[in-house]
Amino acid sequence: MLLDGVQWRSFFDGFAAEAWRLEVQPTYTMPGEVDSLSRFLRGKPKPEGHNSRWHERVKGYLSDGKYVGRVRVVRRPLTDYQSYQFAWGIPGNIAAGEDIRILDLTEQDLGLPDYDFWMFDRERIVRLNYCPDGTQISREVVEEDPASYLEWQRVALEASVSFATYVESRV
Repeated sequence: MLLDGVQWRSFFDGFAAEAWRLEVQPTYTMPGEVDSLSRFLRGKPKPEGHNSRWHERVKGYLSDGKYVGRVRVVRRPLTDYQSYQFAWGIPGNIAAGEDIRILDLTEQDLGLPDYDFWMFDRERIVRLNYCPDGTQISREVVEEDPASYLEWQRVALEASVSFATYVESRV
């Protein structure tokens, strides 16, 4: 089953305890980020309220006792988009309460998939499909045993470090 618009939002918001993402694309081409990415690349200041809709959603999940987290896979050198995320996106998401860890695979291969997915409550999986340029094609409910996704989550969490630790190690 493919999820779009309201159906995707409803599916996403329906998790009971945990929403977790493996984020592997080097670049995402998202219509809502075109202006802010361009602004970042031109060296302009971050606009007030940047990504505030997501921050409010995360705060709402947390106030309901839920967990939202992700592991962001990178390979050096970082892409412009990843640099933008590190400067403007991730710090605000963490401040809102999202648990974001970084997994640098520049010099290793851990057998993780080459696609993004969200896992809800350790059992409902949605695969995110992208074009090579980072444009999202679709969101697809995965109708299979979640065991491999749980293992990928375990591996990614064990091998990753907190965002702050990663940034400090790169200075």
